[in-house]
Order: sequence, then structure tokens, then C-alpha cells
Amino acid sequence: MKRAAVAGHICLDIIPAIDHQIDLTPGRLYEVGAPTIATGGAVSNTGVALHMLGVPTRLLGKIGTDSFGDSVLAVLREQGAGLEAGMVAVEGVTTSYTVVVNVPGSDRIFLHCPGANETYVADDVHPDALRGTSLFHFGYPAFMAATYANDGEELVAMYRNVKGGDITTSLDLGMPDANGPGGRADWHAILKRCLPYVDCFMPSADELLYALDRSRFGQGDDLSATDLRPLGEALLDMGVAVAAVKMGARGMYVRTADASRLRRMGPAKPDHIADWAERELWFPIFQEDRFVGATGAGDTTIAGFLASMLRGNSLEQSGRIANAVGACNVEAADALGGIRDWESTMARLEAGWPLAPFSLDDPGWSPDAQGIWHGPKDRTGTGFSV
Repeated sequence: MKRAAVAGHICLDIIPAIDHQIDLTPGRLYEVGAPTIATGGAVSNTGVALHMLGVPTRLLGKIGTDSFGDSVLAVLREQGAGLEAGMVAVEGVTTSYTVVVNVPGSDRIFLHCPGANETYVADDVHPDALRGTSLFHFGYPAFMAATYANDGEELVAMYRNVKGGDITTSLDLGMPDANGPGGRADWHAILKRCLPYVDCFMPSADELLYALDRSRFGQGDDLSATDLRPLGEALLDMGVAVAAVKMGARGMYVRTADASRLRRMGPAKPDHIADWAERELWFPIFQEDRFVGATGAGDTTIAGFLASMLRGNSLEQSGRIANAVGACNVEAADALGGIRDWESTMARLEAGWPLAPFSLDDPGWSPDAQGIWHGPKDRTGTGFSV
């Protein structure tokens, strides 16, 4: 099995149980239930999910030497012996934490302290930690001040170094606080510098709009396939091989580059390049048994996609497995409580897991027998089978 390393943002998530509508009026006290205490951020959500899906994974995060840091290490140990081994504890900094407010019927509210993540730099990804690794994924630079400073100087250096070691790279942007320093960074310039070293880029639609077309920020989940095409093409033009845009309840839009670019992805490149090259697909979500919360849904969707790619599966299989893992995620309050192992996830798919209702009205789009929609830029069309 090919190995992965997941670096970047990690925090302690504190998720109070809320089973009724509250309006969060200032000055009011609201009684809630027992909290879920879990690790959050891409290192935990994507990294541990990869581990749960059977991919040997090293976690490269940064915490403080405080009680929250001890809790992070304890939670990681519970997920798997040795998962905490790659964590770096630094004196004098606060471990990042997030209070996640999941009010029924509303989107989540996050109260977040970046803490130690703000100091993460390229040298924190040591070559020794990547020895034997086929895939490197970094998550949430938008929350990590040192990585995006000076037009992403440290982020670019990190990816240049990793690609220089002949490793396949993946990136998840994260949504910056629009009113904070991360929101004021020039993300278009940062991506233009960084993406030539990134093989798989998997942002949410609103993260992508914030970086490339801020006038439409906030409209991400409502974008049409016609709206998404130029955004996907812009990412391919910037250098990525696989651009996967997460669309929340509307699934995931995927564009891929030509075969020559895919061959340069490194050791985790797809086994069958011709099946992945020049594709345009939209993957609807699966119908969850019970929606509990979407904390970490995007991160675990990424884990499903990367785990499938590492196993040599087709693009169609990888997109379906990505959305299957994301659907499992939303059936629990925290990011990992609903995630199943690889065999159980595949069994649920093979049992005929139904898709949520979905359709596209854009010209040139049509579904195949599995419910995957093929766009006019898809080289194979709906007749392709794997």
C-alpha cells in the first residue's frame, strides 16, 4: 500500500450537543448537552480518515505544550497507535482549538483560535518525515499566517521542496476569516505561485471564489456547471493535474489535465492515466441515513478521493468513494465518528446506496448508469465504463 503524509492545520474541537433551535442572542444563557471532544483540522480530519480507510499515514502537525495539546495527542493515540508520533509540541504557544456550534437547521458556526498553526513553515515538513511517502497533503493554509505571508513564500517553498523529492502533492485551501489577516491575503497570487507544484487541488466552491472571483463569494454551492468550467480551467492553467471542487450538498465537480501532466504527478499518480485524462465530471452525493453535522465533511471527502487514487482506482470510482466517505461523515457530530473502514465503505456502496436527488440543466451534461454526470469537456462521454 502506498503511504501518505498529511500536514498543516490541527486543533482540538469542542462540539456541544444542541438538539433544539437557539438564536444566539447576546446576554442569553443557552443550556446544551455533553460535548464531543475531538481533533479537528486537516491533519486530523483528512489524515486520520486516510488511516481509517487503510492508508498508512503520518500526521505532521504542530501543537503547544498545554492541556489542549495533551488532549490532541490523547485523541490521536485512541485513533491508532503511533499516529501522534509526527506531531511537534512547541513551548510558549497555544494549541489551536475550535468551538463548533451545530444548531439544528442551520449551518455551523466556528469560534476558532489558530494558535500554534500560525507558526507553521516549510522547515516543519522535514524530509525525514516524508521518507517512503508517495503522497503529501497539506490542509488549511488560509488559517496559518506564516504559510501565506509574503504572497505565500513559505507555502510555495514547502511544495517546491516536496515535489523536488518526487512525491505527489495535494492541497486543501480552507476558508479564511474575511475580516482577518488571512482574508486580506492575495490568494489569487498565492495560488498562481503555488499550484505549479500541486498535483491535486481540492477546494470548496466558496474557497475557490474567494481566491479567484471574490465578487461572487458566498454563491459557491449555487454555481452551475457552466459557472464552474472556467474556474476549473483556470486551475488547470495554473498547473494542477486534478481539480476537484467540493459543492456541499450538490456533490463534487472534477476537471483533469491531459495525460502528459498526469504522468508528472509522481508515485501516487493514477494507475491508468488514460482513464483519468481530460475529464469533466460531477458526482452527486449519497443519501445519508441521518444528517447530524457537517464538521470535517470536506476533509473526509478528500480522504476518500485520495485513498481511492492511492489504491489505483478509476476517476469514477474515486469520486463515488469520496462522496461515500463524506456522507458517512455527516452521520456523526464530529469529523471522524461516522467514518467506516475501507471494506465497510465499499460494502455500503455495493449494496446499492442511493444517491440524493440531483440534476443538471446545463447544455451538454448527461448522467451515466451510476448517476455520474459527464460534461461537454469530458473526453470519454457517458459511454465510458470501468
